[in-house]
Amino acid sequence: MKKLSAWMLGAVLSLVLCGGISAQEEIFFTPDSIPWGPGPASLPPGAQMAVLEGAPAKPGPFTIRLKFPPHYNVQPHWHPAPEHVTVLSGALSLAMGDVFDTTKEKKVLSAGGFRVMPATAHHFGWTTTEETIIQLHGVGPWEINYLNSSDDPRQSKK
Repeated sequence: MKKLSAWMLGAVLSLVLCGGISAQEEIFFTPDSIPWGPGPASLPPGAQMAVLEGAPAKPGPFTIRLKFPPHYNVQPHWHPAPEHVTVLSGALSLAMGDVFDTTKEKKVLSAGGFRVMPATAHHFGWTTTEETIIQLHGVGPWEINYLNSSDDPRQSKK
């Protein structure tokens, strides 16, 4: 089983690195075959990501899943295109604004919840006591632009 998982992860990563999974063919994943790997460098450490369709960094539609551990924070940021978020398990709190403040008015999405964040909307998110899995889809290129450069995990890797 471990050999099959490693092979599948390698195959999916090859597809992603070579331009993504084509929506011109059937795409099928069972829960056990989701190709989880490390989260993108644009998110704080601890997240995991699975690319289900497309290539988020390239033009065109994409679908990814993100797995956040308990007590995970994503600092204030924005995206150049609308972001569509569906919570599959756990709960995700989202708030609008330029400063991370969990006491601000927030929307808590539990499993089955859905929210569209408009392009360039300043927002932030966090989990509380449980692991949370979201499905995010949109049209790439998708990127995270942090309002404060010191919040950007990519800055600490330079």
